[in-house]
Order: sequence, then structure tokens, then C-alpha cells
Amino acid sequence: MNTELTGVVVTYLITLLLAIPLGKLVGKIFRGEPNAFDFMAPLERLIYRVGGIDPKLDMTWKQNLVALLTINAVWFVYAFFMLLFQDKLPLNPDGNGAMTPDLAFNTAISFMVNCDLQHYSGESGLTYLTQLGVINFLMFVSAATGMAALALVVRAFLPEKTSLSGNFYVYFTKAITRVLLPGSLIVATILAFNGTPASFAGKDQFISLQGDTVNVSRGPAAGLIAIKHLGTNGGGYFGANSAHPLENPSYATNMVELIAQVMLPIIMLFALGYLINRKRFAWTVFGVMTAGFLLLVTPTLITEFHGSPAIAHLGVAQPAGAMEGKEVRFGPLSSAYWSIATTVISTGSVNSMHDSSMALSGSMQLLGMMTNAFYGGCGVGFLNYYYYLIIAVFISGLMVGRTPELFGRKVEAREIKIASIVALLSTLLVKGGVAIAAYVLVHHPDVNWAVKPAAWLNNTGYHGFSEILYEFTSANANNGSGFEGLGDNNFFWNVSTGIVMMLGRFIPIIGPLAIAGLLADKKYVPESAGTLATDTSTFGLMTFAVIIIITALSFFPALALGPLAEYFSLK
Repeated sequence: MNTELTGVVVTYLITLLLAIPLGKLVGKIFRGEPNAFDFMAPLERLIYRVGGIDPKLDMTWKQNLVALLTINAVWFVYAFFMLLFQDKLPLNPDGNGAMTPDLAFNTAISFMVNCDLQHYSGESGLTYLTQLGVINFLMFVSAATGMAALALVVRAFLPEKTSLSGNFYVYFTKAITRVLLPGSLIVATILAFNGTPASFAGKDQFISLQGDTVNVSRGPAAGLIAIKHLGTNGGGYFGANSAHPLENPSYATNMVELIAQVMLPIIMLFALGYLINRKRFAWTVFGVMTAGFLLLVTPTLITEFHGSPAIAHLGVAQPAGAMEGKEVRFGPLSSAYWSIATTVISTGSVNSMHDSSMALSGSMQLLGMMTNAFYGGCGVGFLNYYYYLIIAVFISGLMVGRTPELFGRKVEAREIKIASIVALLSTLLVKGGVAIAAYVLVHHPDVNWAVKPAAWLNNTGYHGFSEILYEFTSANANNGSGFEGLGDNNFFWNVSTGIVMMLGRFIPIIGPLAIAGLLADKKYVPESAGTLATDTSTFGLMTFAVIIIITALSFFPALALGPLAEYFSLK
């Protein structure tokens, strides 16, 4: 266990040591300063020329928002029809069938919004063409959309008074050519050399020790797995995700995949500090997020280390910890760390089955997604933090008798209303979805939803409720992981989570962009002795308190009915 804990600590430290210098590099990229990836400029100019984009054109926040939403709508239509007719398209050596309309609807939205919730099994649900042309493609563009949105929002932090917010297309293109492509190439190369498939060969066969003939899916997996983690996507090439021995062959690849998924959200924080020349503010935000992360990961490590109380009551020793649903090559502590990293980061990939986690671990996983502001996805993690920040600025200003200001611009009624609406709508999507699902399950268990509600759950009682709560929480947080005791590939879950994923993705982008646009158009007031400092530990503590209070008020009753009730029932 000491070795496993050392592995967890070393993994995080390597992540941090890489993120700090790379944050400055990414900051230079988005500021348009000379950097190591300037050799990509000719490719970028070609993209601008083909797309009819003027890279020197500054657009208002409304124009940028329209551009962001429009291009995402085009991707959705493209992905939907590709999935609907994938059985009639080439690169399908295993003869996989087409998706049903409701599953294609869910999958297209899921990967477009960077959620990557999968109601299908990766290797049997898609063809090689749709794995690459739809899933892999959307993993790149959805991650770049979040990074570009952050670059637009931080323009409001600059001192000049302007209604301009930069150019979405430029930030979007550079995010792909200079960050995601090079990073994915490195990760994919490491995975391929460690046993992850990277070919177009069909299924292979081998004879097991028991004499059974086993068909093993292969294909161009390494590239998809690289961007799935670097872009905080999470969708698995194989159905078992990163618990699959080909998707994650060893402890070394496990560390690489963990580092890749946690690194870019932290990089974007330090890039933010460089972009607005406020490194102390970036460190303050990083401190708040890290404190939240540690408060979630620590009890998870402890509870998985000690194993199941129910098994302990039977007098059975658990020297290896809680091993149900976990891979022996990783162990319970690495799996516990991954489960919090993937829910806090909003990656959603898994190297163990979350449905088998201890009840307290499940609570921490849910809290990471409900908060959705501790690191978060690449770019959008700070956007979720941003509306908490606006609320904290407003409350702090009122408490100390100062005008609420953020970087020299007054935070007034319109901004606080938008931030509050975003926070409340997030709660409504999760709890409203759970309420509808519970009502259907209880009052209409035999309605024909392709799979009857009575057959949705593999577990009853507290854990069954947790499975429903987890699914909607994951969809709203653009996470994609699940308590897979839930039978979710049916019309009800495909449509309901599809709607929640779409709203859960774009509301936290539209809200912060609107706030940033309103603030950018206001008069800049230079900082003075009366200015509320937002880069101090005191203000960081205030922001942390706001996050905890809002999350607790919003979600504690739901947690009490599910994982917390299960936890206390086992004591």
C-alpha cells in the first residue's frame, strides 16, 4: 500500500511540474507571442483561407458566441447522420451495425459537448470510420471549444475598455494545432509502444488457458485514447474504457493517462495568469481548486484502502483493500485517485468500475461533478469557477462595504443575476432529471421505453437511487462516467441525458461569456487602496466557502438519499 500511495503522489507531482512551464507556453500561444510552435503558422493560414476566416478580425462577445454555437450545431448534424448510417460506410471490418436514432442523438450530443457519456460499448458500437471521423474528431474540436471560450472570457480581465472579445476561430484553431495535436501525438506514441493497438486490423483470435476461442477487438485505438485524456473527453475506445488491458496495459500507461487528463486543466490556469499578467491570481485559483481536490481524494483513498465494512463484519480480512471492480495491475489507491481525478476534471474515463466503489467514494465522485469547479475540463473548468467567483466578489464587496469589482470593473445586478441563474439551472437539470426518472420508475414501471423502467436498475434501495443521481450528475457536468449498474441504452435515458448534456455544456459557457462581455464594456477603474483584492488567500477562502455552501445547499438532500444513506447503513 505504501508503494501504491507513493505512485499516486509521484503521479500528481509530475503533473504539476509539467503544467507550470507549459502554462506559460500556452499563454504565449493565445497572446500571439513567438513560441516553439510557430512552425504551425502555415497550416493555420491554410485553415483560415479555406474557412474564409479573417484572423485579424476582432468580434464582439455576441458574434463569438454565435460562431461557437453555430459550428457546434454543424458538428452535431454531421455526427448524428454518420452514426445513423455507419453500417453502410467503409472501414467496418468487424461488421458493426448502425445506431438507433435515439442512441445516435445521445452519442452525437455527448461527444460534441465534451461529455463522452457512452450508452454503447466502444469496440462493438462503432466502426473504425466513426471512431476516427466522428468520435476522435469531436474529441479535438470540443476540447478546443472550451479552451477558446476561456481565452475569450479572460479578455474582460484586461484593463482596456473594449466591447471586443478577440476571435473564437483563431483561439480554436491554435488550441488544436499548437496544443492538442502535439500533446496527443506524444501520448499516443507512448501508448502504442506499450501495447495499445494502432492499426486498422480487424478482430484477432486466441485460445485461452481454458481452451476457449476468444475474439479480441483491435483498431486505431492509441490516438483516440491520447486525445480522450489530454482533451478531458473520457470516451473509451473499448467498452471497459481504461480498465481494458489494451486501452491501459500497465501501471506505466496508467500514470501517463492520469497525467494527461489532469495536466491541461492546470495548464490553462497558469496560462490564464500569463494572459492577464496576474500570476498571483492564477495561483490563488489553483490553491482553491487544489484544496477542493484534496478534500475529495483523501477520504476516497482512505475508504478504498480499508475496504468494505460489510465484508469486515463477516470477519474476512482485506489486505489489498477494496478490490471489487478494480484491476489488480493498478490496485485500489491508484483506482481511487483516478476516480476523483476523472470526476473533478470532468474527463469521465475510468480504470475501475465506479458502481463498485465504496459508498463514501461514490459520494466524493458525485461531489466532484456537482461542484464542477475544481480544475474541471480544459478551459471550461475555470468558466464554471467564474460564476462562483462573480458571486464571491459580490458578497465580499457587500460584507466589507466596498463596491464589488473584478479587475477594475464593477460587478452589478446583471452580472450577479446571470451567475446565479447558471448556478440554479445546473441544480435544476440534475435534480429535475432525477425526479422525472424516479417518478417514471415508481409509477410507470412497465411503460415501453425499449427497456422497461422496472429493468433499469441492477440495484434497489439507496444504491439504485445513486445510479440514477450519478447519471444525471455526470451528464450535467459533461463528465461521462457512470454507475454502470444502470441500464441506460434506451429511449428515455438517451433523450433525457442528451438534453441535459446539451444544456449543461452551453449554459456555463454562455453565462460567463455574457458576463465577460458586459464587464469588458464597462469603464476600467485603476486599482487603489479601496479595491477589493481578489488574489489573496483571504479572498480565495471566501470563494471556496461560496462554492461549498452553494453545492451543499443544492445537492446535500440528494446525496443524503443515496450514497450517504448507503454509507451509514453499512456502519
